[in-house]
Amino acid sequence: MTKDRRIMSKPPPNLLSSPVTLDIETICFEERRVIFPAIHEALDLSGCWLLERRPTSFTHVEFKFEVQPRFIVELYAGLIAAGLELTRASHDELSMLCTLRKHEDVPGSLPGVITAGLRVCFLEDCNLPKGVTVGPARA
Repeated sequence: MTKDRRIMSKPPPNLLSSPVTLDIETICFEERRVIFPAIHEALDLSGCWLLERRPTSFTHVEFKFEVQPRFIVELYAGLIAAGLELTRASHDELSMLCTLRKHEDVPGSLPGVITAGLRVCFLEDCNLPKGVTVGPARA
């Protein structure tokens, strides 16, 4: 069996017996007054239950929520449509869950609810390292 998670034909056995948690790391270039309603709308449209929203630092905010596996594709699309830039690891985890969602009819393939954490880093408030710029690239 291949180790590449993007081309699985059946769910891996290690996910069948353990609860599924999802950690989503994102970067945001938008202002908070714009992005917060967009995030809440994305969570609402994908059937999420928001458990908590709290700032973890001046530049980071964390959301805790639960989502049913059948809405994971809507969550993935909604977060991207809201304007969040996901890390590579977050893309990989979400795409793996989208693949596993195809196996919902297999008993025990996914739990009824996935607990998730969404961390948003606002770059507007960060001091970026020298040489890193926000905005269009210059040639």
